[in-house]
Amino acid sequence: MAVEQAHEFHNVPLEAVQTYWNARPCNIRHSTKPIGTAEYFNEVEWRKYFVEPHIPAFAEFERWRGKKVLEIGCGIGTDTINFARNGATVTAVDLSDKSLEIARQRADVFGLQDRIRFVRANAEQLSSFISVEPYDLIYSFGVIHHTPNPGRVFDELGTFVKSGSTVKIMVYHRRSWKVLWILLAYGKGQLWKLKKLIADYSEAQTGCPVTYSYTRSEGRRLLEDHGWRVNDVRVDHIFSYQIKDYVQYRYTQVWYFRWLPRRVFRALEHRFGWHLCLTAEPR
Repeated sequence: MAVEQAHEFHNVPLEAVQTYWNARPCNIRHSTKPIGTAEYFNEVEWRKYFVEPHIPAFAEFERWRGKKVLEIGCGIGTDTINFARNGATVTAVDLSDKSLEIARQRADVFGLQDRIRFVRANAEQLSSFISVEPYDLIYSFGVIHHTPNPGRVFDELGTFVKSGSTVKIMVYHRRSWKVLWILLAYGKGQLWKLKKLIADYSEAQTGCPVTYSYTRSEGRRLLEDHGWRVNDVRVDHIFSYQIKDYVQYRYTQVWYFRWLPRRVFRALEHRFGWHLCLTAEPR
């Protein structure tokens, strides 16, 4: 999978990324309840963590009680709310106005607006949008690979840390079951188109303008080249459900996953999962 023609994203206008996520914020269709209600937000959260149960363990929400958390790419605020309800003070930034609108509604519904500051910001120029101050945790789950120049984000994040700060980042893993499925289902084996294929089919809405993916070593190097010391690299998450049922809120596993013993399936997730989770600290 490493051999492919170059498909560069660094010249994609940021406005194209913003327009894409405004059109369909991540996880916005995780519930059929009225958007903005407690019932809607509770169902969105249940569905997110049911399908991606590794997220709470990676985020360690309880660990950050009384601490300051900077979240890059909060989306509609599922993880944001869980940091806040566990006692953290959160600064949550996102490029999408629509996502932030819904995230603010969520904070209001659960009475956590005093614990969260929402800011519309371009993370590549973060210090131009929020004041530079140290945070205990910088957290970003499934976001930085969607910006045209991820390295600039990691350079910016280095100004928001102190000794003892932690960064937890999830980016997409190229050597994954998901990428193989994209290549076979949509690319018809056209390996030279892989980067563009991954971008087009990485999300629920097709045609994402920017999606980078990384091997374990590339993910580590991405952080280390920009001043971070990586302490932990893990791979997780294979989506095992039939999509035609999943969009109808039914959870039927694909037959070849259904019969796998749980321990075998988890071993596959840790080898070929779509989520590359990195934990690091400033050097």
